[in-house]
Formats: sequence, structure tokens, C-alpha cells
Amino acid sequence: MPKNAVLITGGAGFIGANYIPYFLEQHQDTTVVNIDKLTYAGDLKNLAEIANHENYTFVEGDICNRAFIEELFTKHDFKAVIHFAAESHVDNSIKNPDAFIQTNIFGTFNVLDVAKKFWMDGPNQIKKGFENCRFHHISTDEVYGTLGETGLFTEETSYAPNSPYSASKASSDFIVRSYFHTYGMNVVTTNCSNNYGPKQHDEKLIPTIIRKAISGENIPIYGDGTNIRDWLYVLDHCKGIHLVYQTGKTGETYNIGGRNERNNVYIASTICELLDKIHPKEASYKEQITFVSDRPGHDFRYAIDASKIEEELGWKAEENFESGILKTIEWYLHKYTQ
Repeated sequence: MPKNAVLITGGAGFIGANYIPYFLEQHQDTTVVNIDKLTYAGDLKNLAEIANHENYTFVEGDICNRAFIEELFTKHDFKAVIHFAAESHVDNSIKNPDAFIQTNIFGTFNVLDVAKKFWMDGPNQIKKGFENCRFHHISTDEVYGTLGETGLFTEETSYAPNSPYSASKASSDFIVRSYFHTYGMNVVTTNCSNNYGPKQHDEKLIPTIIRKAISGENIPIYGDGTNIRDWLYVLDHCKGIHLVYQTGKTGETYNIGGRNERNNVYIASTICELLDKIHPKEASYKEQITFVSDRPGHDFRYAIDASKIEEELGWKAEENFESGILKTIEWYLHKYTQ
């Protein structure tokens, strides 16, 4: 019998490249087709361990190209879409918002609308054989804006995005939501806190701290370093995504957070302390920490209340920050020193 096929967009990026190997472990009867534009943030080396897997296919392409997406749906008869593809670096969105509007808004609409065309005959009219098809949209807690010293983002928190990146993700969230309310399409959305772990692009905070530290360069920290994020180990996120994909309620949003709030100075200091122990040099790496001009519109604090996914679906982060960051440092040390 032919295997079911799932379309995963942006699978050569950080989270997607951690998710696909996990998905293939869980589903031996399903084919994964990964489409990725392979911009600077996508790297097939991230998927080397499954490159020759019998249930895995990679196709290079752009989610903004509707004819390309329709051709893939026709060829593979997808029964699900797990949508990671997005421009994601806030600094880049400040310098070049156009790419974020195109990929994150129009690209999401494009894949979503093609899925609707192939799975549905009209509002609340699902085609025979496509009853269990699902579109899972991966988003971010940045859509909620910023928090003060207290409080947590919940699924009911009003959207208040403050960067072109978060505004583009908020827009895509609303488009996905509208396809449930207008057409009855089977969609779910997950909004995650800051991910960290293996395979993250060098431009992000934690890889930057590790890379700069071991190269002897200044470790740049924005402003006074007191900005706070809720840190989520990427494999914990992947497990949460998969649980929502399998058992989440249609039309619902689930926030996935690590309950690991840390400010940027703590992140940098902790990494330096661990490097002092496992990759020592004459002086402490902490001496390289340098404060630089703050990012425009830098949100002060993000923190997720993950009660809904914990209580309704039984998910819980397995890594605390201290265990996850040690695994992360060891992975990057191997990458940067081999």
C-alpha cells in the first residue's frame, strides 16, 4: 500500500531540521516531503542523518510559488502540512522587512490555500478521503508583544507585535485562524518561546555567544542585558509540536514554553562559566562579555504560560535550562572546534 505523505515546509531550518528526524522515528508508515528555499538560514547538513532515509524526500523550492506547491500536492497527495517555513531573525526584519512580508504572510497563505483546494470542496465540505487532513502552523510568542516584570502570555493574550518579524507572524496566525472559522478547515497553531539547541543558525544569541567566546572575540549583549526570554530546548518543542499535530483540537492554539525565564546577561555568564570548565583557557570567558547599543524596539520580556498544552495534552518540557544549555554547548563545541 502507498504510504501517507506529509508536507513539511522549511525543514532545513533550525526547528524543522530537529523535527523531521523525530517525526520519522515516530511514523514508519509516512513519507515526509521537505520543501525549503535554502536561503542563508537553511542548510541540508542539518539533515545529514536522514538524507538517505527511505521515507524522506527533499525538494528545493519557494512556498510563494503557487504552481510549485500545487504540483507537489498533485504528485504526493499530502494528508497533512506542518508549516515551519519563515524568515525569523528580528534584526534582519528591521533591515529588510520585505522578505518577511513575502514569506511569512503570502507564503503561509499560499500553502494554506493550496491545501484547502486539494482537501475541500467548499466551506465545511471536506472531500472524501481527506477527512483527517490537518494544517499545523508553527508560530512564535513574539506576536503577543512584550511583558513587564510580571505576567505570562496565554492563548487569550491580545496580539501586539512590535517588530516587522512578529507582525508578519501575527498576520500569518490570523490567516490560518480565518481558514478554520470561514471554511471549517482542520488547522492548529502553536506559538513557542525562544528555542535553543543543536542546529540553530550562527546568527542567533546562544550560538553567537559560544562562537565568539571560543574565537576570543567580544561577546555582544544588547543594552544592559536585562531583557528576558523564556527558553525552550528544541527537542522539547518538537515533541510538543508533534503532540499538537496528533491530538490537538481543530481550530485551537497551543502555547509551548519551557518555563525557563533567563535574561541575556545570565545566558552569557552561564555559557562562559560552563566553557571555563569544559573548554578552559587562561582567562575566564566572562571577560569577553561586551555591552552594545540596544536593538530598536527591543521587547523587554517574553514568558509563556504552557498550562493548556500541559493539562489538555499532557506535554511538559523535559529539559531545564541548565541541562539543555550544557547539551547545546557540547554540540557547538564539536561544530566549531572540529
